[in-house]
Amino acid sequence: MAFDGIVLNALSRELKKTLVGTKIDKVYQPEKDEICLKIRTRESNIKLVISSSASNPRVYIAKDYEKSNPKKAPVFCMTLRKYIQNGVITDVEQIGFERIMRISVESYDELREKTTKYLYIEIMGKHSNIILVSKNERKILDSIKRIPLSVSRVRQILPGMEYELPPGQDKINPLEGIDVDALTRRFEKSQQKINKAILSNILGVSPLISNEICYRLGIDVDLFAKDAYLYDVKRIADEVNGIFSKLDNDDVYPNMVIDTSRNKIVEFGVIELSQYKDCEVKSFDSISEVIENYYISKDKKERISQKSLNLRKNISIKLERLNNKIKKQMEELRESEKAEEFKIKGELITSYIYMIKQGMESVSLCNFYDDNNEVNVQLQKNLTPSENAQKYFKKYNKLKKANEELTKFISENTEEAEYLENILLAIENCENEVELKEIREELIREGYVRAYKIPKKNVKPVTEFKKYLSSNGNLIIVGKNNKQNDYLTLRLADNEDLWFHTKDIPGSHVVIKSAGKKVGEEEIFEAALLAAFFSKARLSSKVPVDYTLKKNVRKPSGAKPGLVIYDNNRTVYVTPSDEAIAKIRVLQDDKS
Repeated sequence: MAFDGIVLNALSRELKKTLVGTKIDKVYQPEKDEICLKIRTRESNIKLVISSSASNPRVYIAKDYEKSNPKKAPVFCMTLRKYIQNGVITDVEQIGFERIMRISVESYDELREKTTKYLYIEIMGKHSNIILVSKNERKILDSIKRIPLSVSRVRQILPGMEYELPPGQDKINPLEGIDVDALTRRFEKSQQKINKAILSNILGVSPLISNEICYRLGIDVDLFAKDAYLYDVKRIADEVNGIFSKLDNDDVYPNMVIDTSRNKIVEFGVIELSQYKDCEVKSFDSISEVIENYYISKDKKERISQKSLNLRKNISIKLERLNNKIKKQMEELRESEKAEEFKIKGELITSYIYMIKQGMESVSLCNFYDDNNEVNVQLQKNLTPSENAQKYFKKYNKLKKANEELTKFISENTEEAEYLENILLAIENCENEVELKEIREELIREGYVRAYKIPKKNVKPVTEFKKYLSSNGNLIIVGKNNKQNDYLTLRLADNEDLWFHTKDIPGSHVVIKSAGKKVGEEEIFEAALLAAFFSKARLSSKVPVDYTLKKNVRKPSGAKPGLVIYDNNRTVYVTPSDEAIAKIRVLQDDKS
């Protein structure tokens, strides 16, 4: 869902009640586009998180926020510390009904005089920004994203410039009430369908809210606005006025819509979302709480994806080149398999040398290796029969040697390609920066990433395993990267534990810790589901998963991290899905 004007309006009111009169104790900037204000209240300390992320811009009071800070504070962070740290928040408000929040902070300047600074939070997708402005002069002191003329000709955001609000939108402000005649005139000129027309003409409304209005009124979203009856326009105006009347009276309903069949969060809002009748609705005590729950995992995944972009690109390029090399080597291998033909032709020339004279370009000879069927042998007319025979033998020896070398190279390159596939999968499974750092260090040691200093090899991973409890109460452990896989399989698992891996598909190592007890069919199915889910075949059906006792798994000498061989295995076929995985009980992650 878009962080629309309705959410921001309700949030501004909530923050105003909580923050006015509190003191900003500390200012942090853990991300290049995100700040955290540690605020002291009479009862406790709270953290106000403000993000101008292009994907997930937001502002909320956080309960669970443990991001580490850079050793050197960024320039914008230092500016905030200079002007608003130790200041008192005097107001929190929404500007107009736009997606702009303004926090007023009163603090002492260098001359010990009280001054007010405005912290503008613009929630506008990729144009989102956090801007510090002096109240009296309206000058920009700094912003988390500086926007020079080269980036935008419409609106520049630079220190020293006068702050101007973003260009206004030609829409009806719902806080002033929706006039039926004005809305009718707009609809008559519109070429859009009615839900789009609501979105385009009423300020602060997102696609979610415009669809909700149509759903509540039973209006077909495929109806064009210009074809709407006056009666429908009046109903739309009354519905919008009703929503905003409740908002004005602080009658809000912070909630999250969850699709339980897919175990996925669909939307969140501050009004009742009746259009999702087949989904579960979870209510919250505050708007900040619902925002934190909605964005916490989404933002984490987005940031990991951004920070791993160069690494993924580097590995993908190497993998593509390697696959092309394997393809060419396979073609050469197929060519080398013709070696026997050259050997036979050399022997036939030698056997029938009395029939061949220099200057002949070809000769038909009886192939005594193939029931005396005639075979046409090409000759070089400038060579003697003996020299032609030697040429065929030379070609035979060359192809025979090439066949042996190519077989070896293809095996090595295929193993390397499998390793790189596993690396890409491990990056995809990353849940935090520590895991990403662990993968990067492995790639440095393996020579895939350049670095000034090669990190020390530590057998035990510092990152956390995924842990589940089987239906019979046995522990199921899933490795998320090569280091975890090696440690899990070679150190943590006992000989009588069951070990799982997708058959010929890059994926995680999975172990059922059974303590020598018999493992049931249902538990085997659960572990196989996890192995398939944390593999490259996550979206496939009937995925083959091999399983065997851990004592049958071994690592060849010199093999790359995460690569093992096994025997005495059985295979089970499973179809992984979010719903199936959600039924397996998750245990608290652990490092060992």
